[in-house]
Amino acid sequence: MWAYESIFYQIYPLGFCNAPFENDGVLAHRILKVNNWISHIKQLGADAIYFSPVFESDTHGYNTRDFCKIDTRLGTNEDFALVCKNLHAEGIRVVLDGVFNHVGRGFWAFQDVLRNRQNSAYKDWFFLNFDGNSNYNDGLWYEGWEGNYDLVKINLRNEEVVAHIFSCIKAWIEEFDIDGLRLDVAYCLDHDFLRRLRSHCDALKADFFLVGETLHGDYNQWMNDSMLHSVTNYECYKGLYSSFNSMNLFEIVHSLLRQFGPENWTLYKGKHLLSFVDNHDVTRVASILSNPKHLPLIYALMFGMPGIPCVYYGSEWGATARKEEGDPALRAGFDAPQWNELSDFISRLADAKKHSSALCYGSFRSVLLTNRQCIFERKTEEERVLVAINADSEPFTAHFDAGCGTAFELISQKNHDFGGGSKLPGYSAAFWKMEY
Repeated sequence: MWAYESIFYQIYPLGFCNAPFENDGVLAHRILKVNNWISHIKQLGADAIYFSPVFESDTHGYNTRDFCKIDTRLGTNEDFALVCKNLHAEGIRVVLDGVFNHVGRGFWAFQDVLRNRQNSAYKDWFFLNFDGNSNYNDGLWYEGWEGNYDLVKINLRNEEVVAHIFSCIKAWIEEFDIDGLRLDVAYCLDHDFLRRLRSHCDALKADFFLVGETLHGDYNQWMNDSMLHSVTNYECYKGLYSSFNSMNLFEIVHSLLRQFGPENWTLYKGKHLLSFVDNHDVTRVASILSNPKHLPLIYALMFGMPGIPCVYYGSEWGATARKEEGDPALRAGFDAPQWNELSDFISRLADAKKHSSALCYGSFRSVLLTNRQCIFERKTEEERVLVAINADSEPFTAHFDAGCGTAFELISQKNHDFGGGSKLPGYSAAFWKMEY
């Protein structure tokens, strides 16, 4: 699967393009802005883009009005098809947000229900009670997602609903040649629907990638051979920043051993979860880390651990925003991409990851662990890489049995000698590709 060897770049289009929050119905070709960022995305080393919602919605994209129409605030279907064509021409794959748990109040079928009530042909597409009422005083009750009544839950056990969604996915592949879907709130989706979705997509396009948004629990209930290829690794998201802020790398290594370690009971050995240090829903990593010197290191750890790295637009140069400032702050638009030392460092991490079988597919084993330093091994039959992190301001000399005398450091592209111990400068990271 191509995704297991890829670096993802996430764009939240409505924010990225500075679109108004409320859908004003005014056509503006804002999505073409992505064309101006393609060279930056390539330079960063990303070869897949995950676009948050692009289809016509009431406000933030997740309250869909029409699965077949690019949001008017972003442009036309032809505009987005051109963007996808240009991305594909540069070897960058496209993954869209599949928002199938709920729709917006403006969704055409729900509007038909509000107009025609019991006589609507679409009344069974939703979970309704015509004897109740809603927060919007519709004279009927309906189920909203987690009590949010601007998000109307849809019935994924209704054959017409499933047929409509599947026809839309087929159209997205035909019109935009998309390469995969990220399933919004996948933890809420009907499991039978996910199985059918996997079969449907497998038949439409080879190597079509399905990744689900999951938070807690055993991810294997959604990520398996008959459902999703991958899920979001929220367990390690928290562990990544918390380990640096508390100067306790035991936390993240404990999670990684639980997920990918050498024991038979580990949860996700051989699986490829989507790794991230921030996204459109959480505080940007540059705002959550208490020590700015840890910013490159958290990316090094994220790229070095098992998983598919995903970088959120703007964070590659250290953009800041906090969750408590509201979603618009997290989903800001930038006039142009920026490039600095952090961006350059991430690009070198990306290059190392993409060209290393051990970093893409290798097993995980902890080699050395203190509160402020960790070294772990990623290993396949043909390659062995040691990922080393020193989160302390002081240099650290690591003494351990490397199993060989020298290595090639993939980030700096320099040779490394293990003789006499391996010195890690303060606030440093290394990917040592071992003699094998």
